[in-house]
Amino acid sequence: MNTPAPKPAILVVDDELQIRRLLRLTLESSGFAVREADTGQAGLAEAASHTFDAVILDLGLPDMGGVEVLRRLREWSRVPVLVVTVRAAEGDKVQALDAGADDYVTKPFGTAEIIARLRAILRRIQPDERPAKVAFGDIEVDLAARLVHRAGAEIKLTAKEYALLRLLVIHRGKVLTHGQILRELWGPKAEANTHYLRVYLTHLRQKLEADPHRPRHLKTESGIGYRLVE
Repeated sequence: MNTPAPKPAILVVDDELQIRRLLRLTLESSGFAVREADTGQAGLAEAASHTFDAVILDLGLPDMGGVEVLRRLREWSRVPVLVVTVRAAEGDKVQALDAGADDYVTKPFGTAEIIARLRAILRRIQPDERPAKVAFGDIEVDLAARLVHRAGAEIKLTAKEYALLRLLVIHRGKVLTHGQILRELWGPKAEANTHYLRVYLTHLRQKLEADPHRPRHLKTESGIGYRLVE
């Protein structure tokens, strides 16, 4: 007799009771186990005392900002975090993503979107166990051999083009802010040089996208950063 696989455990941190009830109903009907917290401190305490597969976090908490919760959580945990909030400004999104959020959804939200985004970040729950080869569309990236093929033909990339593509592939599906990419590839003093990214993204799209002007995989998140979509 096979033992059923354990349900993925989700922590919902939101001070609105109705939102927590909606998320609990949605998540439990989709096969998740749910625990709740209504303040940032309570959320951090739950995260410290239980093991979760992901956290859904509101930014507007009564005792501390959600970004502060994220920063404290990231001091000791890599658990995926999906931010769900009424704040739709680009600055709020960038701040949350830079603080360690894996994705961002604004209220009001569709429950199907929440489940889809949650499942997407759960697929990246163990990035250190990622496969040596990653394929999207007709592109295959061999991370071990540092080779890129399109429709079976090798594509020549410069060292910096490959480094940018590799970063997007490793974090595929996740929005990487301009600041995150620039710090990773050019160092902390390069965060203002967003024109570097535009140049290299243009080169990658020309080499990898069927229509570079309407990219299918190398997506721009306007005013925030970039995302690789499989």
